[in-house]
Amino acid sequence: MKLALSPGQTHEMKLAYELLGDIENAYVAGDSAYDAGPLVDLLSTNGCTPVIPSNPTRATQRDFDRHLYRERRLVENFFQRIKRLRRISMRFEKLARNYLSFLHLAAALIWLQ
Repeated sequence: MKLALSPGQTHEMKLAYELLGDIENAYVAGDSAYDAGPLVDLLSTNGCTPVIPSNPTRATQRDFDRHLYRERRLVENFFQRIKRLRRISMRFEKLARNYLSFLHLAAALIWLQ
């Protein structure tokens, strides 16, 4: 699992290339906000299968596995569990380094449950 912090005013898509650049031979699930041509091309060249629905405004809709897309809820559940931890949700840590360390600790604790 990889975690990265982004500034609050930017979209997570800017970090998607960095986080997914070295993933190979995997299914990558995401919502329609991640339906960018360069990202889908990057995943395809790495041997990954993108399980990302097309943006509704796209002229040609791309097919995706709806059954695998439903499994994306596990990621959403992980973020909901992290948000329950007060120290992380209220961001008491002022330094990004310390905050990211607590995120890693929380991820490990959630994974062990």
